[in-house]
Amino acid sequence: MATTMFKISSALVNSSKNYRIVVGLINKGHFSTTNVTKRKERDTFGELDVPDDKLYGAQTVRSVMNFPIGGIEERMPYPVIVAMGILKKAAAKVNIEFGLDKKLADAIMQACDDVISGKLYREGHFPLVIWQTGSGTQSNMNTNEVISNRAIQILGGKLGSKDPVHPNDHVNKSQSSNDTFPTAMHIAVGMELRDRLMPGLVALRDTLDAKSKEFDKIIKIGRTHLMDAVPLTLGQEFSGYAAQLTYGIERVCTTLPRLHYLALGGTAVGTGLNTRKGFAEKCAKEIATLTGIPFETAPNKFEALASHDAMVEVSGALNTIACSLMKIANDIRLLASGPRCGLGELMLPENEPGSSIMPGKVNPTQCESLTMIAAQVMGNHVACTVGGSNGHFELNVFKPMMVASVLRSIRLIGDGCQSFNKNCAVGIKANEAQISKIMRESLMLVTALNPHIGYDKAAQIAKTAHKEGGTLKDTAIKLGILTAEQFDQWVKPEEMLGPK
Repeated sequence: MATTMFKISSALVNSSKNYRIVVGLINKGHFSTTNVTKRKERDTFGELDVPDDKLYGAQTVRSVMNFPIGGIEERMPYPVIVAMGILKKAAAKVNIEFGLDKKLADAIMQACDDVISGKLYREGHFPLVIWQTGSGTQSNMNTNEVISNRAIQILGGKLGSKDPVHPNDHVNKSQSSNDTFPTAMHIAVGMELRDRLMPGLVALRDTLDAKSKEFDKIIKIGRTHLMDAVPLTLGQEFSGYAAQLTYGIERVCTTLPRLHYLALGGTAVGTGLNTRKGFAEKCAKEIATLTGIPFETAPNKFEALASHDAMVEVSGALNTIACSLMKIANDIRLLASGPRCGLGELMLPENEPGSSIMPGKVNPTQCESLTMIAAQVMGNHVACTVGGSNGHFELNVFKPMMVASVLRSIRLIGDGCQSFNKNCAVGIKANEAQISKIMRESLMLVTALNPHIGYDKAAQIAKTAHKEGGTLKDTAIKLGILTAEQFDQWVKPEEMLGPK
């Protein structure tokens, strides 16, 4: 049965007469049986049928046919399409200065607004998947075709005629896929870092910082190597978590100067062939105005096309944040383990039933979600690293995969931090009775005796107490090393929290 289904699916995908079904699968996530009227559009390879209700053209159709990989979940990320709309709008405005008819430019810019708003994306005019040409050329042409046909509609022309607005000659004027797609990569990532990552990351950092102050007076036992160590406050422990995220935010910010360099104006190989002097600078300025982000033209376009070190750098900062989140979430769920047979030092909000068989069980699900996110981000960074290392000669051809990986990491961390903050972090409470009980039982309080009786005698007390199941105080007195008064004077957890 499975073999038969595979053969049927392969036949559907590989048969050009079933193009309607492929489009339905990619645009809607399922096989469509609705008959769609078509128009003829042409590219340099010939003529193809294009659905009348879509604004894309022949090159988009050809890409759908050539790359039937995955479904709707594998489409080019929405932020990239928005970014393409922004850069095409900026280019159209600047190109008025360099001979583009203002009437055509105005129509192009109006069409770009429909791309930027997400309207045309939601209507299924951008069906292409990530797994296409590594330069993103087909998505650039998808954008050019959609904007061209939308501008033609605005001007009262005929869809697919390329008149009066041509996808290459007008929408793509002074541009190449080789410089537009990396420009869109930087715009999309820059906007998502600002709008998606930072709000969640900052919110969680602020909550952890507030918890560190709330827990400042609660003394607990520390742990190293998962074993008992000397005391600290719960507030000090949480201050470490807050600092990790503060440094993570700073790491992302340090990547921004390189991320803000735009490749636009480099055209095919970085030389700027078929552009005009000042085009690159003016476009970058206009993009900065449209986004509110200080983008500028890349000082070296050859680097901007042939490598994506800035993207790897951003991914590296996200990977470091993922490491931080993994540590923080693991600590919190371990400290909250129990409720009866674990550490039980923290109490987490109870959000949902935890088991289909064990009644009353509640699990640290927000911690589990965040650690899975961290693992996925680490995997995304591996993919981005491999992609960034494969810039051959004048062009890196892993662009769609790289930007998709980085955008997914941004979205996961941003949303994950928001969820963890709202559904876990803000509701964390300290189980002070349990914390005090565990702390008083710890043998490592003996460390406070080192300056008074020396390491060897302190170790003797700890080892004997552990072997005999006694307390440090009783054991020290039994061994004749200390008096009760001396022990009480020297072993004070509240005085073991910092330098003397």
